[in-house]
Amino acid sequence: MSTLVLAGRARVLGDDVNTDYLISSSRKKESLDPQVLRRYLLEDVDPGFAASVVEGDILVAGSNFGCGSAMEVAVTVVLGAGIRAVIAKSFSRTYWRNAINNGLLAIVADTSGIVEGQRLELHLAGAQPQLRVTGEPARSVLCDPLPPFMLAMREAGGLVPYLRRHRTLA
Repeated sequence: MSTLVLAGRARVLGDDVNTDYLISSSRKKESLDPQVLRRYLLEDVDPGFAASVVEGDILVAGSNFGCGSAMEVAVTVVLGAGIRAVIAKSFSRTYWRNAINNGLLAIVADTSGIVEGQRLELHLAGAQPQLRVTGEPARSVLCDPLPPFMLAMREAGGLVPYLRRHRTLA
């Protein structure tokens, strides 16, 4: 299994980030192209947010990230913006599964004390992710282990590439 290190700037959100906050329901009909959708990320919450995102930023949230409707485009908009991981205290079950199916890392960890703009390093080597937070003081944050099927799908690039390779979910 390969090692993946994602390093980026923390983009901190709160609790109960609804899928309709991630992308307005009215926008999901405009396109399925991630490069088009990226400009709508969190536009109803912070109209300038999408323009401020840089490739490699990491979303950091509190509890119940991705609650609300089960629209898959709420994952697509995050990936389209160049964000490869969301670290939250907890996820709605549907968002978590949509994230896994589409190759977005959904990492559960105690995000208390992580502040906007702080540099993060997420190390993935096997089932136990490690999060390092820079700054004063630098610290490590314990993350929940990743299920084996999630690791296999991450290695393949998501559910569809996994199924193309293995022809089954077993």
